[in-house]
Amino acid sequence: MKSPIGKHLAGLAAIATLAAVLAPLPAVAQTKGGTLFAVVQPEPPLLVLGLNQQSPTQYVGGKIYESLLTYSQDLKPMPSLAKSWKVSDDGLTYTFDLQSGVTWHDGKPFTAADVVFSVDKFLRETHPRVRVVINKYLESVTAPNDLKVVFKLKEKFAPFLSLFGADNMTVMPKHIYEGTDFKSNPANQHPIGTGPFMFKEWKKGSNITLVRNPNYWKKGLPYLDGIVFQVIPDAASRALAFEKGDVQVLRGGDIDYVDVKRLQALPNVENTNQGAEMFSPMTSLVMNERKPPFNNIKVRQAVMHALNRKFIVDNIFFGIGKVATGPISSSTMFYDSNVPVYDFNLKKARALIKESGVDLAATPIKLLSYPYGSAWDRLGEYTRQSLEQIGFKVEIESADAGSWASRVANFDFDLTFHFTDQFGDPAIGVSRLFLSSNIVKGSPFVNNEGYSNPKVDELLNKASSANTPAERQKLYSQAQYILVDEVANGYLFEIKNVSFFRKNVKNLITSGIGLNASFDKVYIEK
Repeated sequence: MKSPIGKHLAGLAAIATLAAVLAPLPAVAQTKGGTLFAVVQPEPPLLVLGLNQQSPTQYVGGKIYESLLTYSQDLKPMPSLAKSWKVSDDGLTYTFDLQSGVTWHDGKPFTAADVVFSVDKFLRETHPRVRVVINKYLESVTAPNDLKVVFKLKEKFAPFLSLFGADNMTVMPKHIYEGTDFKSNPANQHPIGTGPFMFKEWKKGSNITLVRNPNYWKKGLPYLDGIVFQVIPDAASRALAFEKGDVQVLRGGDIDYVDVKRLQALPNVENTNQGAEMFSPMTSLVMNERKPPFNNIKVRQAVMHALNRKFIVDNIFFGIGKVATGPISSSTMFYDSNVPVYDFNLKKARALIKESGVDLAATPIKLLSYPYGSAWDRLGEYTRQSLEQIGFKVEIESADAGSWASRVANFDFDLTFHFTDQFGDPAIGVSRLFLSSNIVKGSPFVNNEGYSNPKVDELLNKASSANTPAERQKLYSQAQYILVDEVANGYLFEIKNVSFFRKNVKNLITSGIGLNASFDKVYIEK
């Protein structure tokens, strides 16, 4: 059993008191001013983090919105809108003291009432990860005064402090959203947060512009005048824009994987695969298990044997990844490699189809494409060809980011891909994909496949509140075995993306949330 537990878990659930203060700014002089040019792809459907958690929304929205905490590269909680916090001895009460003098981008004061509204009203309704925790574990969230918030849990939830990133416990403005239809509120077109950058304009199909928040609560920050996120649909054009200096930052996945080595050789360019510690993204093939043919376990097992996942990593993604063994990333707590193995074996795949009794010719399927670039298009075509070799009839349907999200959220698909973040603990990033209680419409990142197993529900729920790492490991190991054996999702590979930036861009990646961070201390060296 392989389980990298130690450094992440210690201190989150067992500590009695945790208080922190903001670290002082570096003594060296920073360069203030300038505009950072980056790429956002695909173009996000909207920027409101409380409503949408797709990768492009996280990237842009993470500069606009904040939460109570952020996280270091070793995933320890750090202050954000909360300046300090403490946990009761029994692990059921979490008290946060908030920063003073914080205002929303429209000038209204930020208070504890915004936090209570965001958690108890907004996110309880809208957020695919957070609402699972809120509905099961949260007894109450109250504001004793304007600068204090108290969370009381019904039962222990071991990774509770890992839940307070901006893309999870997004703090939304109560005065804008209270009493409205959250999803149709006009403010969704002009997002208002507390972050270091404010929304200026969105030229659809061209760019999204953010400008410095002149009243940001961290005095002297941000350094940048603004950020422009260019919308460049073509991967080759994105690579060219970076080479020419038209953009200074590329996220992992912004360019075709075939171009990675060439860009790594450019002068005055740096690259890193750091900054994904909180996410450890996992790519899966999602099969709609509500109807034939994927409601049959043997068919799903056949699919896994029909796909050469090493070929996918080595040739479609040019080695930038690692073959997955199950739903939990090998870099995440409670990973266990002792699960069923699906080798590439067409003979075994065809035998499983025969055993299933399913007539694949009578159940043609549609593969909903994943709108994240040419590598994903190639993955779709490879999957189509592989499945047709064992008797499937497959048609590929194209989709942009918005239509993909809408269709998957409404279970309107046969087969598709997604990559989902682990968020430092399987209770936050993994369980949401498999709990039968999370088969709910409205988000593409819940149990969209319709998988349901009461035993798995029991194991995942117990693991989230177990008292010791050893207990949690035992429960998660059992759950992983079942999830892999039954192919709850088709686990393909762990993403190991490479981000690029010009050498004069400083402080770009300084935390475990990488490029999704606020960029408050990013500056351009003159």
